[in-house]
Amino acid sequence: MPLTFVELIALGLAIFRLTHLIVFDKITEFLRAPFFDESIVVEEDGEEAIYLSPKKGGLVGFIGELLSCYWCTGIWVSCFLYGGYFFFPLYFNPLITLLAVAGIAAILEAAVQSWNTA
Repeated sequence: MPLTFVELIALGLAIFRLTHLIVFDKITEFLRAPFFDESIVVEEDGEEAIYLSPKKGGLVGFIGELLSCYWCTGIWVSCFLYGGYFFFPLYFNPLITLLAVAGIAAILEAAVQSWNTA
């Protein structure tokens, strides 16, 4: 089933937003925490910085590596959303629409923040 241009854009925005939610957003930090080791490093200016590194070995290490790479996570999110769109459109179309609108809002918010700091 070929996608229309609008469907492709909506799916792309939904994939962007869900990937960002999984990899970066604070609200899903509790989901990522079991897969990362945290280390505190004192920077040259005296500030403390927290660095996360994926745990080593096994499934936990694999998932940690996956979650540390937004490109990798994006591929899996793409498979999930497109597969759902293709096989279960009744359930996934509202989810994709919601995520696409949230993706547009995130892009607009980042643009506004960028303009306010310039």
